[in-house]
Amino acid sequence: MAGSRAIPIGGERFSGTETKAVNSPYDGTELATVPVCEPKDVDRAVDAAKKALAENPLPPWKRAEILDAAARLLNERSEQFARTLAAESAKPIKTARVEAERAVSTFTFAAVEARKLAGEMVPIDASEVGDGKLAFTLPLPIGVVGAISPFNFPLNLVAHKVAPAIAAGCPVVLKPATQTPLSAIDLADMLLDECGLPAGYLNVVTGGGSTVGNAIVEHPDIALITFTGSGKVGWELKAKAGRKKVGLELGNNAPIILEPDGDWDRAARKISVAGFSHAGQSCISIQRIYVHEDVADRFTDTLAKLVGDLVVGDPMDDNTDVSALITPDDCTRVKEWIDEAVQAGAEVVVGGDVVDGLLQPTVLRNVRSDMRVMREEVFGPVVGVQSYRDIDEALALANDTDYGLQAGIFTKNLDHALAAARTLEFGGVTVNEVPTWRADQMPYGGVKASGNTREGPPYSVREMTEFRLVIVQPS
Repeated sequence: MAGSRAIPIGGERFSGTETKAVNSPYDGTELATVPVCEPKDVDRAVDAAKKALAENPLPPWKRAEILDAAARLLNERSEQFARTLAAESAKPIKTARVEAERAVSTFTFAAVEARKLAGEMVPIDASEVGDGKLAFTLPLPIGVVGAISPFNFPLNLVAHKVAPAIAAGCPVVLKPATQTPLSAIDLADMLLDECGLPAGYLNVVTGGGSTVGNAIVEHPDIALITFTGSGKVGWELKAKAGRKKVGLELGNNAPIILEPDGDWDRAARKISVAGFSHAGQSCISIQRIYVHEDVADRFTDTLAKLVGDLVVGDPMDDNTDVSALITPDDCTRVKEWIDEAVQAGAEVVVGGDVVDGLLQPTVLRNVRSDMRVMREEVFGPVVGVQSYRDIDEALALANDTDYGLQAGIFTKNLDHALAAARTLEFGGVTVNEVPTWRADQMPYGGVKASGNTREGPPYSVREMTEFRLVIVQPS
């Protein structure tokens, strides 16, 4: 892993004139250096992508063959990829292994989509004017895809952009997160060198959002932008993108409702993982917990015991549950939010301290909706517990947010489960499961400030495909 890493642009490996170190968030160790790209490098990448699409269009069988090869090699090298993930993002190794396994699934489902992507017959002769004509839609790649991925899932969220693009026949210009580019570079090298993906179909540009990111967004020859990251950046990006199609998967502060008849003991066990996995740095990490007043104290005590038992430490240790936040500044920010909530009346039930540079998993109670730990996206190992009296109050509290990615409820009451499904203003609602749950083939995405698209290969492939209408008049 250590050393200088070159990146693929067209048929070349680019080392750059200036490089930037990639350091471990856990202990600051330098892992590698990567090029610092400039807008002119984005221009070269887009030109290479355009040329690849024009001169070497990929038929569906070839796309599927490439994706199958990628899934097979990812599976064979899952431990290698997991260790890279753990090193560059401080994701605990056991969690990193799950991400590597999910990337295999993402490529597998994309291969399925490549094989079944098809247009449809149009009943053009359903009206008199179409009598005697034949009409159908022809699926075509939308064009060059600009993909901008975040630090928290450096492999699988890249896979969710690159694999559907390959399935749709689109070349990609990929900007991985500045903090975590190494697994993305490894994936690109594997696809290009070993899976049969032609040169130009995957180009990696490493650098900052204000330079490389803006160059991708503003480039006139990119047809579609797929972005996962912060809401502020995402919506600003969309405003700059002009006529481009833009898919945004943004932030959240996921709520869960625990009814008195629900299995709140099971919920506590799940939340002790779902609120703290990867130090809470997930868009659907549980953040807001609404518990019926009849069971609130018992639930909170149970959760506090489970959270207190989490192992905090080295991400390479198989026993570690929670490790470092992505930067020291993020650790400082989250700690400030916790202290601010306590000063406003919240109580720390467990955690709340920084020990050896690591923020301890934290459970707060007596929180209010106007506190930043409840109002904004924490993106840290913190959950807040608030009690409620009836289901209508709980649904209102859960909806009291600008975000809308996923929410959940634990209940045995079918009426309350259906009320949650119909009332909660989120892209996904889970019943008797935490909203942090995701399968890679499902339609994943949010509403309101949380985004405007659905990811998952079956849905992303359609977004990256243009359907041309063909009308035939027999001679």
